[in-house]
Amino acid sequence: MGDSQTWTAAPSAAEHARSVLAASWSCAVTAEGGREEFVGAHTVAEDGRVTLDVPEDSTLVAAAICAPRGEPSAVLEFADVAPVPVRSRIRARLWIAGWFVPVDGRLEFKATRVVLRRPSGAVVVDLDEFAAAAPDPLATAEARLLTHLADCHPDAVERLTRFVDADSLHGAVRVQPLAVDRHGLTLRIERARAHGDVRLPFHAPADDVARLTERMHVLLTQASAASCPRALQRQRTDRDG
Repeated sequence: MGDSQTWTAAPSAAEHARSVLAASWSCAVTAEGGREEFVGAHTVAEDGRVTLDVPEDSTLVAAAICAPRGEPSAVLEFADVAPVPVRSRIRARLWIAGWFVPVDGRLEFKATRVVLRRPSGAVVVDLDEFAAAAPDPLATAEARLLTHLADCHPDAVERLTRFVDADSLHGAVRVQPLAVDRHGLTLRIERARAHGDVRLPFHAPADDVARLTERMHVLLTQASAASCPRALQRQRTDRDG
C-alpha cells in the first residue's frame, strides 16, 4: 500500500466488545442478590464465554442455583478505561446479560444479549458475531503502549497534532493519546471546558507490537513533513511569553 494513509478500517462492534473483555481486569455483576464487584476473578474462553471464580459464600452462587434456566437473571458489566489520565476516561462499557451455570465450583455465564456503549451510542452485538470475533491483537498491550507514549514521548504526541485541523486545536490545553488498535491511533484534545477525539489511521494494519512500531514511525515521518498548525504555534508563543 505504500506509506500513504489509505487504511481507514476500524474495529467492528463485535471486535471492540471482545477487546474490552480481553483487557478488562475487573467486572461488576448485577443479579437478584444485588451488585458485586470482582477483580481478577473472571476468565474468557476463545468464543467469549465468561467464567467467574467466586467465593462459596457469594450471593451469586445462591442466585445461580435458584435462577430459572434459560431466563436472563444477571448482567455482567465491563468498563473500558483509558490508561492515560484524560477527561471522561471511560471509553466504552460492555454489558452481557444472561444467566450463570455452576460448573466445577465456578460460575459459567450463558449470554443472551451483548450491548456495547461507545461515545457514538449503544449497539447490540450479534451473539454469533461476538463468539466468532477475536480481540484486537494490541488490546492487552495497549495500556503499556499508550502510557509509554504519553510519559516518554510527549514530543511525538505534539508532532502528531500536525495531522489535526487547526480549528480543532484552537483553545487546546492538552493533547494525550487516548487509544490504539491495529487500525490506528486516537488522540484526545482537551480544551478548557470541552474535549474531542481525532483518529489517525495507519496505512496498513498493525497485527503486533513490531508492526505497530513501524506504523508509528510512518505517521511521525509524515507528521514531520507537515506544517505545524497555527493554533498550536500560537499556544507555544503564549506559553513561552
